[in-house]
Amino acid sequence: QVQLVESGGGLVQAGGSLRLSCAASGRTDRGYVMGWFRQAPGKEREFVAAISWSGGNFYYADSVKGRFTISRDNARNTAYLQMSSLKPEDTAVYYCAAAGTRDRNYVAAGMSEYNYWGQGTQVTVSS
Repeated sequence: QVQLVESGGGLVQAGGSLRLSCAASGRTDRGYVMGWFRQAPGKEREFVAAISWSGGNFYYADSVKGRFTISRDNARNTAYLQMSSLKPEDTAVYYCAAAGTRDRNYVAAGMSEYNYWGQGTQVTVSS
C-alpha cells in the first residue's frame, strides 16, 4: 500500500508558474511509475504526465508539452510537476498517482494502470 499526498497548488496568473509535489509513503520499497492527472469542473479526469521508475523516461499530454516538466527524487520518495506558461485552461484539481511496476523504464499513461491516488490539489489560473 502506498499513500500519496500532493502539495503546491494555488492561484496564479496566466503566464505564471507553479510546482506541484507528490510525497509517497508506505510501500515505497517497490518500483512505481508516477503520473499526474487533472480534472476540471464538469470534465473527465485526464492524463497530464508520467515518469518511469528510473526517472529516465517521460510521457506528456500534447496540451502540456513544452510547458510542464515531470521529475522525481526516489531518495525522497517524491515526484514533482513543474508547470510554466500556465493558461486559464490549466485550471483543475491535479492528482498524483502511482502504478506498481517491475520495469524501471516503463511509463504508463492510462488511468486504469494506476493503483494509488492522492487526494488532489487545486490549481487555478486567472486570466
